[in-house]
Amino acid sequence: NDHLMELLLMIDALKRASARMVCAVIPYFGYARQDRKKKGRVPISARLVANLLETAGVDRVLTVELHAGQIQGFFNVPVDHLRTDRLFAEYIRTTHPEWLDPLVVVSPDIGGIWRARRLAKELNTSLAIVEKHRRSSSDEAPEVYHVIGDVEGCNALLVDDILATGRTLCIAAEELAAKGARNVYAAITHGLFTGEALELISSSPLQKLLVTDTIAHRVQVAHHPKVEIVSVARLLADAIHRIFSCKSVSDLLVRSD
Repeated sequence: NDHLMELLLMIDALKRASARMVCAVIPYFGYARQDRKKKGRVPISARLVANLLETAGVDRVLTVELHAGQIQGFFNVPVDHLRTDRLFAEYIRTTHPEWLDPLVVVSPDIGGIWRARRLAKELNTSLAIVEKHRRSSSDEAPEVYHVIGDVEGCNALLVDDILATGRTLCIAAEELAAKGARNVYAAITHGLFTGEALELISSSPLQKLLVTDTIAHRVQVAHHPKVEIVSVARLLADAIHRIFSCKSVSDLLVRSD
């Protein structure tokens, strides 16, 4: 919240100083998970933040891995939505090639299958899904039913956009291990690591967790034995250079299925 208010004030100051164009680079777009009304009398927070940015005077937004792609439609200014599937794919091929023999990319829930499918295409691997049913209370862990797809004897790579408490990810890892997965890894774009997330990860079957630096990580995260940081600096730098040199950003954006 402090960073958001600071951003709004900076945008206003720049516009009042006659800046020709203000582009807000927001690696992690806060409140993105509240993109619709799931029940009565709740806000659509992602739309509210978009309205605040536009009112402050932003001319363009650059962000990474929105929770829902349709959030781009909340803006009346251009939004460059960068994805991390190519970034993770390149990192795995160069740093952990042993994961690929053989590898199954897994979505930890039905809603994120499109995200896992894109990384599976980049790595030319098969796809699986952990089907789960979330109980009515958000304080309770989701109840996992079964794995859709064959993971027995394979390395499994769980893919998601946000890691908050880590409960969903760890339960999915346990289910994959129970179904015969040889090793279980994860690739997450935004690592919030709230509550006891690190403790859950430490005691889970996850052997390695890849997470980007869209959010600045505290020391406990950066030095955790199961966590590896994958930098988005070059991806953002390339996009910023293309924007301000009036070149196409299309090569960095999400590709159609």
